[in-house]
Amino acid sequence: MRVGVEVGGTFTDLVAVDGDEVRIAKVPSVPARPDEGAFAAIEAAGLSPGRIDDLVHGSTVSTNAILERKGARIAFLVTQGFRDILLLQRQSRTSIYDLAYAKARPVVARRDSFEIEERIAADGQVIVALDTAATAAQIEASLGAGDYQAVAICLLNGYANPAHEEALAGLIHERFPDLPVTCSSDVTREFREYERASTTTLSAYVQPVLDAYLTRIERQLEAQQFRGHFSVMQSNGGRLPPEGMRRNPISSLFSGPAAGVIGAVKCAARSGHGDLISIDMGGTSTDVCLVENGTPGMSTETEIGGLPVRAPVLDIATVGAGGGSIVWVDDGGMLRVGPPSAGADPGPACYGRGGADPTITDGHIIRGTIQPESFLGGEMALDPAAARAAFEPLAARFGMSLEEIADSAIRIASSNIVRAIQLISTERGRDPRDYVLVPFGGAGPLHAAQVADELGIDTILVPPNAGVISAYGLLAADYVHHASETRRLTVDDAAADVVRRVFGAIKAREAEGLADLGLSGKLVYAYMLGVRYVGQAYEVPVSFSEDEIGKLTAEAMMERFAAGHRQVFNFGDTGEARAEVVNFRLSISAPLGALPRFTEIGDLAVDSRDATIMDAGEARSYRLMARTGLSAGDAIAGPALIEETTSTILVPDGWRAETDAHDNLVIGRDERKGRPS
Repeated sequence: MRVGVEVGGTFTDLVAVDGDEVRIAKVPSVPARPDEGAFAAIEAAGLSPGRIDDLVHGSTVSTNAILERKGARIAFLVTQGFRDILLLQRQSRTSIYDLAYAKARPVVARRDSFEIEERIAADGQVIVALDTAATAAQIEASLGAGDYQAVAICLLNGYANPAHEEALAGLIHERFPDLPVTCSSDVTREFREYERASTTTLSAYVQPVLDAYLTRIERQLEAQQFRGHFSVMQSNGGRLPPEGMRRNPISSLFSGPAAGVIGAVKCAARSGHGDLISIDMGGTSTDVCLVENGTPGMSTETEIGGLPVRAPVLDIATVGAGGGSIVWVDDGGMLRVGPPSAGADPGPACYGRGGADPTITDGHIIRGTIQPESFLGGEMALDPAAARAAFEPLAARFGMSLEEIADSAIRIASSNIVRAIQLISTERGRDPRDYVLVPFGGAGPLHAAQVADELGIDTILVPPNAGVISAYGLLAADYVHHASETRRLTVDDAAADVVRRVFGAIKAREAEGLADLGLSGKLVYAYMLGVRYVGQAYEVPVSFSEDEIGKLTAEAMMERFAAGHRQVFNFGDTGEARAEVVNFRLSISAPLGALPRFTEIGDLAVDSRDATIMDAGEARSYRLMARTGLSAGDAIAGPALIEETTSTILVPDGWRAETDAHDNLVIGRDERKGRPS
């Protein structure tokens, strides 16, 4: 039995696959103790941990610790003269017209930053040697005086030569053996000092929090006779055993959104689709990702709370347009949606837990696109009167009916999602019309057709059990480890041989750590180079397969780089312009093999009848039916509202929905009615 449990902002989802049997569960999250929500989901599914062979978990623990500033108190050790690197940051302003603009506050106070007398050059040569005796005394005085829970070390050019960082970590372990130490050379061996320092401190900041969380889960599992494999999802779309996450906690930041993308990719692949745009619309936000040839886009840097994180993450754009997103009016009198959210507690007004703000979920209740009696398979009671009361002040202010104001809010939320998709597609040289839209999460399939209309997309694919795809993605994810190294290399006739040698050295360096994590045997390698024209400040990622690396030439490197550069910047030169490699990145994965078929389940009883829905300011009659009543090949012409246990699918007029042989619901344009103007 394989089980995935994903803790979201509003609900905790579970998917269990046992042979041909599929079980799902969806329970309210417990923000203060997310592990309790995870075990509540296991109990709700009627599972015994002792029978689980493979348990995969995704959580927002690290994310929340940073956003809420509830991480550990850490000491930060830097090269002499670099004490203020976290305060100085970069000169750019993220909001140039904000007169009250202030840079994001780092997670380390200045008083907790200590300078170490040493210096290493960018080529790895030692300029000022580390005085072990003097440094040991300094560590004793500095760390002994503070109530520190972890230490972050980021020495100048530590990526080029980690010897001083490793020696410093050894001195700390000798004197404070129980104090966790995070070295930048273990987190990210890449240049750009501020980004590396920020990533290292954030990783140290969440390390004790994540360690305590994983320990609680492991102890609870042990108490319940769990004897299987336990792993945790990473931001890069792969999983690792708990010990791997403890070594590099920063990789756990966006595990939930990453799992959703992997689940969408696996489901769409069964129907032969590899070029996708995924929409994960949950309770607090919507995450979108572009996938090409079955591979999600990867970014080497992201940010959280305004602080940069230099680590591989799936290239996901997030917008505050979830089911719990609050509908409000700005200072200019315009109707807005999110990013403030009602979250899991108290949640939308219709949940009946004390929430009074109007939310997108309340809007769907009023509009008619969520039927209260069948929400979550009828297991969760909703209060339509509370939803209407929450929207009444907005309706009165704009002189609209409740249905009209709710419909307007929902269309604004869809427009916000469209803008997020444009960030990852049109603004990066991709035409969204060339992709299949894959919506999931509780609310994604309700907004998909509106989003597709605005973007000109012709095909929508809704996976089975769409509301728990993130939990399914946990099961579908391979074990993945990423390693990187900064090294400048001019692209010339000798470059290909150097590239192969550097990647070979990275493989050898990572082999022991992978073996310790139990990742050995048949491994798959993917190679990426960060390449730029000489004189440029930023690089373009260029990917190669194992076969391509073996046959690599300078000409092939330049052609691949120029093509990538043209796609992003609309120009690229393979002639006289000189290029250089600055980063080497290696992805190592241990494939799990194929999962059993993931089928639509649930015993939702819905009488086929008509429901009135406010659509684009007009009341329309929609056919209401259950998804489980559709067999492969059955086609439904819109307008229709198709309900399942974990989600609801809206098929407007002008679209047709058909269940394929893999239980995916494929929604396409109804050519008999023509395309919308």
